[in-house]
Amino acid sequence: MSASEQKLNIAILTVSDTRTEETDTSGRYLAEAVTEAGHALIEKAIVIDDKYRLREIVSRWIAADNIHVVISTGGTGFTGRDTTPEALSVLFDKDIEGFGELFRHISYQEIGTSTVQSRAFAGIANKTAIFCLPGSTGACKTGWHGILKEQLDGTHKPCNFVGHLTN
Repeated sequence: MSASEQKLNIAILTVSDTRTEETDTSGRYLAEAVTEAGHALIEKAIVIDDKYRLREIVSRWIAADNIHVVISTGGTGFTGRDTTPEALSVLFDKDIEGFGELFRHISYQEIGTSTVQSRAFAGIANKTAIFCLPGSTGACKTGWHGILKEQLDGTHKPCNFVGHLTN
């Protein structure tokens, strides 16, 4: 199978102290979007906003041979409990600076200057892409439709992430 035909194995992580499987609309949305795009949902988890627990699960997913992408939702704001950037960015081999920049650009069209409070970010570790979105379902839809759907599609030109994750 060529990189352009490659479907990816994806893990979804919801970062929240309060959400459950029943109330996790953001994680559920991402899981449905991933599978509707033809990718395989390998694992979905909800973890409290604790940087060591976040590092533990994402480190495990980065080390796994069968996971190409991790998409997280939550913990990217400015409250005292929001630690996703501090927890996960230290795991990256390379930052994907353009992800956060583009997310905030697209988000500005939807929520105006409130987008400055988003610390959406991404990176690559051990040939695994990690994309970290805010916790709202609207932000997950913005990130998926505005960036991730195309960048995780091997047919998207002039470039996408599939070849970096599967070769």
